[in-house]
Amino acid sequence: MQVYLVGGAVRDHLLGHPYHEKDYVVVGATPEQLIALGYQPVGKDFPVFLHPKTKEEYALARTERKSGHGYHGFEFHTDVSVTLEEDLIRRDLTINAMAMDDDGNIYDPHKGQQDLADRVLRHVSDAFVEDPLRVLRIARFAARYKSFGFSIAAETLALMQQLAESGELEALTPERVWKETARALMEDHADEYFETLRACGALKVLFPELDALYGIPQRPEYHPEIDCGIHTMMSLQQACKANYSLEVRFAVLMHDLGKALTPVDELPRHIMHEERGIAPVTEVCDRLKVPTHTKQLAIAVCKEHLKCHQALTLKPGTLWRLLQRLDVLRRPERVEAYVQACECDSRGRLGLENREYPQAHYLLDAMKTVRTIKASDLPSDIQGPDIGEMLIQKRIEAIADLKHELGHHHHTV
Repeated sequence: MQVYLVGGAVRDHLLGHPYHEKDYVVVGATPEQLIALGYQPVGKDFPVFLHPKTKEEYALARTERKSGHGYHGFEFHTDVSVTLEEDLIRRDLTINAMAMDDDGNIYDPHKGQQDLADRVLRHVSDAFVEDPLRVLRIARFAARYKSFGFSIAAETLALMQQLAESGELEALTPERVWKETARALMEDHADEYFETLRACGALKVLFPELDALYGIPQRPEYHPEIDCGIHTMMSLQQACKANYSLEVRFAVLMHDLGKALTPVDELPRHIMHEERGIAPVTEVCDRLKVPTHTKQLAIAVCKEHLKCHQALTLKPGTLWRLLQRLDVLRRPERVEAYVQACECDSRGRLGLENREYPQAHYLLDAMKTVRTIKASDLPSDIQGPDIGEMLIQKRIEAIADLKHELGHHHHTV
């Protein structure tokens, strides 16, 4: 039997990138032989084994053919006669369809090395269209490798379009769509994932609420970039540059969905877009089964982002109620995430990417201030319901003092 390192590890080795996951293909072996050598069988769908010592994955060489709809509709065939070339041809991109033996020899039947050199993401064969998940995978690769100058081959994009139009994308499970999207959101150029999906027509199938933002105008004095879709992508770029969490990146992606629902006669103004956005944000989260905390932040940012921009002029009582709605006493990390997302919205505008956002500092100071006021600090004669009332009063007074200091500071500067 022969063993080859395959896929992403070979690609990243040739690119000079670090890689952690190693996948191996075993040619000319039976499951019984591997089990006799101490390998542990783990594959539910495919014959995959864990190495007795390293626990890395070893898969028997296999061929596949389409047997039904969607991602799971495949029959596979393993046999000692299946060759390395047959195993590699079923892979998605030429740069992922290379193998390397123990001596460092590269097996590259689909010119993957040439495409690596040319910075091209190209499909291996027409069997590409048999797996709708590949549309999302290629979009994610486009995001990951954008900074290295990679682009998708025109004929590959055409196949992605064909898949988007075929109705096959609807067969993807919400879990798979969310998993690929969450991974893509954590790339440095996450916006490229959504732009790629839009270019091949998959965005309107999988994220119609996002797709609907393109072509909707905003007031140029606030949004020099004008288009709502472009503003959303620019805001996401800000979240990526700041290396914010998945929750923040997703909230930024969702924050303006309500603008697609603004009555046409009100454009380019978007009165009440925050309230209007709650339904589509909830719809996206429920459809993709987005984790609860991620969903809660996305809804809060959608509903309250204007309040953050207005923080410096809000009355102390209004600011306290905002902090309370964000669960400031139990979940300070949510307030921080909310502020980060709103800052990305403020900077996701043409020519304003580096502008100051003093609201962030003020809100975080207000958060720290109200969190330091405890019931134990109140006079001992305050009892029962009066305690809650007085705590609120003290917290609002503390915000008023902070606001006064800030105003005084601004006048003296």
